[in-house]
Amino acid sequence: MKSFSVTDIGRKRQLNQDFVFSSDESVGALKNLYIVADGMGGHNAGDFASRYTVETVVREIKGSIEKKPFRIIGKAVRVANELVRARAKEDIHMYGMGTTIVIASIDDHQLQIANVGDSRLYIIGDTINQITRDHSLVAEMVRKGGIAPEAAKDHPDKNIITRAVGARDSIEVDFFTEDLREGDIVLLCSDGLTNMLSDEEIFNIVKKSSTLEEKATELINAANENGGKDNIAVILIDDYA
Repeated sequence: MKSFSVTDIGRKRQLNQDFVFSSDESVGALKNLYIVADGMGGHNAGDFASRYTVETVVREIKGSIEKKPFRIIGKAVRVANELVRARAKEDIHMYGMGTTIVIASIDDHQLQIANVGDSRLYIIGDTINQITRDHSLVAEMVRKGGIAPEAAKDHPDKNIITRAVGARDSIEVDFFTEDLREGDIVLLCSDGLTNMLSDEEIFNIVKKSSTLEEKATELINAANENGGKDNIAVILIDDYA
């Protein structure tokens, strides 16, 4: 197994509010662990929310006595949500902060995924498949048939998130399980990538570049060349390497 992770501030932001964690080695009872978080909030608050959430999730996973991955991850995210909410209440400068999070772990070529918000996980093989579902106002409109999928990318409300760590006292986490085949590349990313590149563009870059580092670098460069309007986070995983 090999992975590569990177974040980039982009071309428009003054602060990088994306945070990643990547470990090909065991973390607690999990065989490996990969996380992308995209913070939201005022100056420093989004940066703090993403980092604090990821650090809390990793710590909780390390100390968990649970055995089933989704129970381990779900409890860790709920603890992070409680702590982010508590910090926001303590400090007026942190009021309203929150973060998306997408988490992955692989065991015996089976990919286990959790997500809250609109950071995404894709499996890229012969085709590109988005596994996670965006928790955003525009994504909900698309699912309900209110707007066409092609209108979503440029919709004025595309940045309104309907679920985030820290947004409410209770949190709902989506879980997915997927089997990986040889040749599949797993991509976790923030919307700083997917708002700048189409799925087809992402697919073509991942398929044409050779190493994971080269693929990630090309994705970051392409997103910046297309505007780089937000921070960009990328984790690429090759389970069969």
